[in-house]
Amino acid sequence: MSFVATLRKATAADHDAVDAGFGVFRLDDATDYGLFLVAHAQALHVVETALAGDSTLPAWRPRAALLAADLAALGLAMPAPAPAIAPPDDPDGRWGALYVIEGSRLGGRVLAKTVPSALPTAYLAAVHEQGEWRTLLAAIDARGAASDDRARAAIIRGARQTFALFAAAALAAHADRHR
Repeated sequence: MSFVATLRKATAADHDAVDAGFGVFRLDDATDYGLFLVAHAQALHVVETALAGDSTLPAWRPRAALLAADLAALGLAMPAPAPAIAPPDDPDGRWGALYVIEGSRLGGRVLAKTVPSALPTAYLAAVHEQGEWRTLLAAIDARGAASDDRARAAIIRGARQTFALFAAAALAAHADRHR
């Protein structure tokens, strides 16, 4: 089994929890969509800050500026980062974090199609360029193959921490929705 398959299997429940947490927001409603984006912004900012400047990672394109532009178009400010869960703070863990935020582009493509054209979708519509996702998965597989058990566990832990960060942000936004 490839390391990416191992990573996917090890984080499946975490991924499902994030999908369930964000699945409560109606993306065809401007208020709900704004809360959805605020929650993403709180988590994404933390993760992208942790990944910035890590030269061990493959090339990736930040999306926080796109998210900030979408929020501004809705009349919302970029929120403070979510303090609930820290992002991975080791090089191997950051590989897991990168897997999560880059994988979210796949879901974003699907979700962007459900957002009315009157609402901004720069963040959700920021899909991978041709071959980008496959290249990242190959790099993660190579990193896993070249690593020991401790490092592979750290990659998985980093992905799980990142999913947990997004799930916590979704939960907080959902609570704000009912205040």
